[in-house]
Amino acid sequence: MLPTSNLIPTPASVQQDSGAAIISKITLRLVPFLFVLYIVAYLDRINVGFAKLEMLQQLGLSEGVYGFGAGIFFAGYFFFQLPSNLVLAKVGARRWVTLLMVVWGAISCSMIFVKTAHEFYFLRFLLGAAEAGFFPGVILYLKSWFPTTARARTVAWFMAAGPLSGVVGGPISGAILQWHISGYLKAWQWLFLMEGLPAILLGLVVFFVLADSPQHARWLGEKERNWLLALLEEERRSMIVQKSTVGAAFARPIIWLMVVMYFGVNTCAYGVSLWLPSFIRNLSGMSDFKLGLLSAVPYIATAIAMVLIGFHSDRTGERRWHIALSAFCGMGGLLLSAFSHSLVPTIIGLSLGLMAVFSMCGPIWALNTGLSGTAAAAGIAIVNSVGNLGGFFGPSIIGFVQHKTALIIIGLLIGLGGCMALLVTGQEQTKST
Repeated sequence: MLPTSNLIPTPASVQQDSGAAIISKITLRLVPFLFVLYIVAYLDRINVGFAKLEMLQQLGLSEGVYGFGAGIFFAGYFFFQLPSNLVLAKVGARRWVTLLMVVWGAISCSMIFVKTAHEFYFLRFLLGAAEAGFFPGVILYLKSWFPTTARARTVAWFMAAGPLSGVVGGPISGAILQWHISGYLKAWQWLFLMEGLPAILLGLVVFFVLADSPQHARWLGEKERNWLLALLEEERRSMIVQKSTVGAAFARPIIWLMVVMYFGVNTCAYGVSLWLPSFIRNLSGMSDFKLGLLSAVPYIATAIAMVLIGFHSDRTGERRWHIALSAFCGMGGLLLSAFSHSLVPTIIGLSLGLMAVFSMCGPIWALNTGLSGTAAAAGIAIVNSVGNLGGFFGPSIIGFVQHKTALIIIGLLIGLGGCMALLVTGQEQTKST
């Protein structure tokens, strides 16, 4: 329970510089660590794109099997996200994130035992189920620490781990695939094993490092803690809707606008990420290591763009046009790639697509749904779980239809998400859940 207002100095009683210092302290304490965790999570879900370069031929699997298996991760993600987020809200981030990371790390390592298409589908589904609570759980966790004015850039910093996992993981995965280690395991099996173990180890670290809430943070001074709690309580009371039930989340139109936006984001993000090594291989024929280095280029540009746009969105307090203009740029980039037949314009177009959709994420998660408590946890889970079905649709459609057609469809979906952003009301764009 929050301390009563007569015992806490109001936010206005603390100088602006002091408040900024407190936010900076919290950011430095939490965001870098969560950033590393998300790099590990994101790498474990997309490293199959590199493993594919070797495992499909060795196991006799088709491109369609790969596309479906890569995407079925998000079926598990969809079914388990809402219950996982509700459990986190009850037991706390420290315990739940620890359990999730240990479990998904073990599942990722278990990919070395895959022999058939059905085993591939099963483990990818389980990996999605295990990871389902991590991202929405962290978004909910950050909501309990950061005021509205700092939330879009905080989410952008955290989510920059997604593209940066491509920067780190591309060269590492490419290098592992070039290893020629004699013994029982193939190169692609070493890839899954070596990139799954960090999740287990870091999951154990979470239990001892993460504080569930500002009330439990020993590293915050009493005045700092009271100022933060008062500010968060003041924002909570000023929200549009004061309902705290799961049903309230389903009834809010903005939740479904966000679902459409986020579906387009994930259709592109995972469709491109999980097929990027194959796109580059088909156009260049380069070695695995060089391919890994080149695949890092779109992710570097993406990480820079999403942080800059997140900062600008927070500074201006504007969300809709930051989302919409990013979406329209992404649509243009994918259409460029769809009609290109050489490496450079294809990489430029795919880079624009990834830059755009990742840049949409900070402003999307900074939109105000007017929900609090259990309803806020449910709303975040609904947007993330249904929206992440795009992660199933994107890789699957690229696997089953012509790449040109698939990129056109994905580009149009991103454009539709941009149009949905413009339907958000002015009041809803200025605050966050």
